[in-house]
Amino acid sequence: MQTQAMFRVAIAGSLLWSSAACAQSEEQLTLDTAVALALQHNRQLRSSRIDVMKVGDRLAAARTQRLPQFSWYTLAAQRLTEVNFRFDQGVFGTYPGIGPIPGTDTEIRTPLKPSLLMIGQVTQPLSQLYKISLGIKQLQVEQEFATEAERAKKSEIVNQIKQSYYAIVQAQSALDAVEESIRLYRETDRITEQYVIQQVALKSDSLDIKARLAKAEYDALAIRNPLETQKEQLNLLLGRDLRTLFRVAPTEVARLTEAQLPELQKIAIERRPEMKQASLRAKQAEYDRRILKSDYIPTVSLSVNYFSPVNYGSLIPSNIAAAGVLFQWEPFDWGRKKHQISEKERVIEQAGLEQRQTEDQIILEVNTRFRKLQEAKQLLAVAGLSRELAQEKLRVTTNRYKQEVVLIKDVLQQQATLAEANHQYSQTLAAFWIANADLEKALGEPR
Repeated sequence: MQTQAMFRVAIAGSLLWSSAACAQSEEQLTLDTAVALALQHNRQLRSSRIDVMKVGDRLAAARTQRLPQFSWYTLAAQRLTEVNFRFDQGVFGTYPGIGPIPGTDTEIRTPLKPSLLMIGQVTQPLSQLYKISLGIKQLQVEQEFATEAERAKKSEIVNQIKQSYYAIVQAQSALDAVEESIRLYRETDRITEQYVIQQVALKSDSLDIKARLAKAEYDALAIRNPLETQKEQLNLLLGRDLRTLFRVAPTEVARLTEAQLPELQKIAIERRPEMKQASLRAKQAEYDRRILKSDYIPTVSLSVNYFSPVNYGSLIPSNIAAAGVLFQWEPFDWGRKKHQISEKERVIEQAGLEQRQTEDQIILEVNTRFRKLQEAKQLLAVAGLSRELAQEKLRVTTNRYKQEVVLIKDVLQQQATLAEANHQYSQTLAAFWIANADLEKALGEPR
């Protein structure tokens, strides 16, 4: 028995020493600091920001389509057939004193040797500018959509941070409560061992306390290990080294918002990125329809062309340049454009239905989250009073036990009651924090 007691003391001392060493190196992490770190370093959020920049690059590229387009085409080849020119007698006319030109049928042959064909073109769109402008506006809408998607991801990440943080606070609170129970069990064990020596208490009472103490020490270990995993998960959300040591700061109970549901609903509709995204989808569909309708407009462009053949014979000019107007039109398409436009009109109708559906879903979510927060607030008050009552009863029972007025089983019963009350309070507090975070997420982040 003495060996077991010495072993337990050594283990407890080791745990206390390691806890003290960790406390010296652990940072005190507040919720605001955690959110700020996540907004700066979270990898998913950074990826969403990159999506916004990608659309910005596409938008900048689309704007260049309004400017003149330069192209150059070069073909270096070995001719497989000769380029021959035949001129009949007098094809260029007959002149007095000279006669026909040429005087006889003449054929000019070009040798089979490597040749080079170079073509340059500069084109300035004219009628296409309207369609290009619509495409740019559509990309601007897409950029707004990506920005709202980033806001939605930000709100999601912040909610995950808060839930993870509150879960750690709850586990840390539970661990503190179990460690307090361990301290009480050790004090009770010390007193009971004295009573056993004085033959005031039974040996079985001392063994019962020791068994409860061992169980509490196991409970502390069972809480501490998942707590370390939760801290690693929070570090992952913060985008930093998983091995970073920290301890969460105690969180005060937030005040329940006094705003009425209609006011909260209005705030959520104004702030939620889902509403903005639904509106942007309708805009995108409208621009799709207008872009398709612009296909009815003929394609008209100003064009400057340069043509330079090399080794094609002396009869072909080595440099040819021309400026003019390019015109292209598809007068008949078998109803293709009409059906494509009809499809886009149906997409616009769907976008309107989705917008109204999204608004109703947001209102429903705000209502649900608000009611759950009200319930959690009331339940937290009940749990707090129950814990205070259990603490007071244990204090009174412990003092009476020291005065040999009550039995050890009464003290153990009150300690178990307090442990359960602490557990219920920490669970209720975590549920309140999570409900509050869910309501904040339902209201949306301010733009």
